[in-house]
Amino acid sequence: MNKLLTKILILPAVLVFFSCNGKKAAPADAPLEISVTNVLQQDVRIESEYTGQTFGQSDIQINPRVDGVILSLNFKEGNLVTQGQLLYTIDPLPFQSKVNEAKAGLAEAQADLAKAKSDLEMIEPLAKINAVSQRELVAAKAANEAAKAKISAAEATLENANIKLGYCRITAPISGLIGISKLRVGDYVQPGPFSVLNTISDLGDIRVRFTLSEREFLRIYREVSSTDSKLKGSGKSIKMKLSDGSMYPESGQLSFADRQIDPATGAITFEAAFPNTDKLLRPGQYVKLLFVTDIRPNALVIPQRAVIEMQGIYQVYVVDESNKVQLQIIKPGPAFQNAYVVENGLKPGDKIAFGGTQLLRNGSVISPKMVDWKPGMNVQ
Repeated sequence: MNKLLTKILILPAVLVFFSCNGKKAAPADAPLEISVTNVLQQDVRIESEYTGQTFGQSDIQINPRVDGVILSLNFKEGNLVTQGQLLYTIDPLPFQSKVNEAKAGLAEAQADLAKAKSDLEMIEPLAKINAVSQRELVAAKAANEAAKAKISAAEATLENANIKLGYCRITAPISGLIGISKLRVGDYVQPGPFSVLNTISDLGDIRVRFTLSEREFLRIYREVSSTDSKLKGSGKSIKMKLSDGSMYPESGQLSFADRQIDPATGAITFEAAFPNTDKLLRPGQYVKLLFVTDIRPNALVIPQRAVIEMQGIYQVYVVDESNKVQLQIIKPGPAFQNAYVVENGLKPGDKIAFGGTQLLRNGSVISPKMVDWKPGMNVQ
């Protein structure tokens, strides 16, 4: 009985012994391999991007100047038209009748003048011999002058009637690309600011309007106005990005700025001009304009991918000599390409980790993989 009890007590100890000897100690976790780059120090030309809308070199609205029914459209919509080309005709019959009435009125006035002149020529010699009274002579002269005035009024009425008749033929004021007609044959039109028949755009050059905030305008204006400004001439080389992301092949330049800042938006409107040799650009397009608005010498530059932003606080992992990472709060400046200019929190020669993994923690020791990074360069 004692032997059996002894075996039972020894057996668990033996099992524990062999179990402990058979289990190997777990190896320590290897440090994470993390891409690391140096904080760069270089001159930075910062390009700002603004949204703009395109306009033709001239965008002329076609408005009727008389009322009536449209009889014909004498152009092909969406095609080029030349200055003086007939575009629309409005029913001329009512205006032709006015011309005829004015001609009749002029003929009547001419007849009245002939009679008044004849009466005056007959009375004048009689007045010299006192055969008629001076009162009759004065009345004859007045009738003659009134007849002359009636002639002038009739001629003016006829000219006005002819002008209105001419307005029944609407011609192109400039050469350019005409759009889709707002009204068709048979529609009734009348003069007014809201009665637009069509629009013609001169596509020789394209104007692009965009806005700057008042604050940005003041900063740029002060910089450009300084005697040693490095921004002078930047407005003569403006790049344009189209809606499909492609860059327009030709550069533009600033034309003018509006006279005032819009009190409703707090922004000022600028206009840039671009050549449109191949007629690719059309009025009404939305584009992005890019030009240099700031130049910073010896600026500290880091990749945007290395920056952690949370509730307006920007941080980066700084790698020390023992390959330990520490979170450091920074103050980022302007962004350009895929980089940030750092205004505070880092110094030249610092090394920062790209991060991009949730396993990286403050105080972690990493296995750094040095990367020669430059702005615009993607790091895997």
